[in-house]
Amino acid sequence: MERLNFVKKQVKEIIAKKQLKNFPEIIAVSKTFSLDEILPLLEAGHYHFGENKIQEAEDKWLIEKKNQKNLKLHMLGKLQSNKAKKAINLFDYIHSLDNEKLALKLDTYQKELNKKLKYFIQINIAEENQKSGIFIKDLDNFYDYCTNKLSLNVIGLMCLPPYEENSAKYFEILKKNSDKLSLKYLSMGMSSDFEEAILNGSTHLRLGTAIFGERKTNQ
Repeated sequence: MERLNFVKKQVKEIIAKKQLKNFPEIIAVSKTFSLDEILPLLEAGHYHFGENKIQEAEDKWLIEKKNQKNLKLHMLGKLQSNKAKKAINLFDYIHSLDNEKLALKLDTYQKELNKKLKYFIQINIAEENQKSGIFIKDLDNFYDYCTNKLSLNVIGLMCLPPYEENSAKYFEILKKNSDKLSLKYLSMGMSSDFEEAILNGSTHLRLGTAIFGERKTNQ
């Protein structure tokens, strides 16, 4: 809990220094950490947590989700279309919407399960072969498909900037494209670059190491 409080203090200082208006939502990225390590945050009133894998999230959160009405789970990792139903059942937000096949499956299962999630379209901001996400040039058509042909509640954009590059320039690009679509939310910023993300309008920070410490190396 001390780490989370320190992060909140840092965020407040950045906001005050730059006279920004909004405090971004802090998503505690709990992948690879046990529920015992996570519960102190939940018990202290932190309710937004992020996971990367469906199976791990189910094992960890299914019971807690039923007991904790304020708990909000964010799917951050690559989501395969054959896991879409499980994702709808468990998560409240999906940050990795990145192709039409997945979008169609999510829309179908939302209707079947009578549940509406909130979605971020993942942008492959630097067009890296090893990363998921759509290219900027395809964003308008994909957004139209998700929101007009389907009924997905797309609330914003998400990106993962290239490793060891200046994240700020990519965050700026994402913000400009978000503004073009009049989207209110931006999922950007991790433990190593959340200050740059805040300065470029991030509304959802995805923080793991800053809150939980170094991840387990065997997972």
